[in-house]
Amino acid sequence: MTCIIGYVSDDNIVYIGADSAGVSGNDIRIRADEKVFKNGDFIFGFTTSFRMGQILRYVFKPPERKVFSTDDEYLHNDFINEIIKTFQENGYAKIESNVIKGGMFIFGYKGKLYFVDNDFQIGKPIRNYESIGCGENYAIGCLYALENTNISIEKKITKALEAAEEFSTGVRGPFHIIKEGI
Repeated sequence: MTCIIGYVSDDNIVYIGADSAGVSGNDIRIRADEKVFKNGDFIFGFTTSFRMGQILRYVFKPPERKVFSTDDEYLHNDFINEIIKTFQENGYAKIESNVIKGGMFIFGYKGKLYFVDNDFQIGKPIRNYESIGCGENYAIGCLYALENTNISIEKKITKALEAAEEFSTGVRGPFHIIKEGI
């Protein structure tokens, strides 16, 4: 289900774009509830589960950052641990073989782009863009092809979402793009 794209501009503005598909097996529905949103100092885009996205958007409260912690210390400790706790308290996290599983999402924080995998690891892309979801490979290929062009970031994200929609059965417009500066 879905295609989520994160992109960081040269001036540290984080953009996240998403489609509107809700997919279950062979069934697809276009949803009005968007997969991109802001929560405190964070900007999010999610895949995996609309319930997960609703918890991140409406229930999760980003913890206060300790004064002397680095971004990485904050994100890899307090931030992600609070997400895990919030998922567990709201019946979303799954425990399989003593491993807690969640879902996949992209987020921006302080002008940087990150992605979270099912095991709650936080990754940082080497390029200034990333994509997740069933349309991710089409989107990444399109973004790579557009990387050194002079078109706007919003247009690059839109073209990448259109490529994912063209070639993936789980991606559908309308597309939504939001941005957040530092």
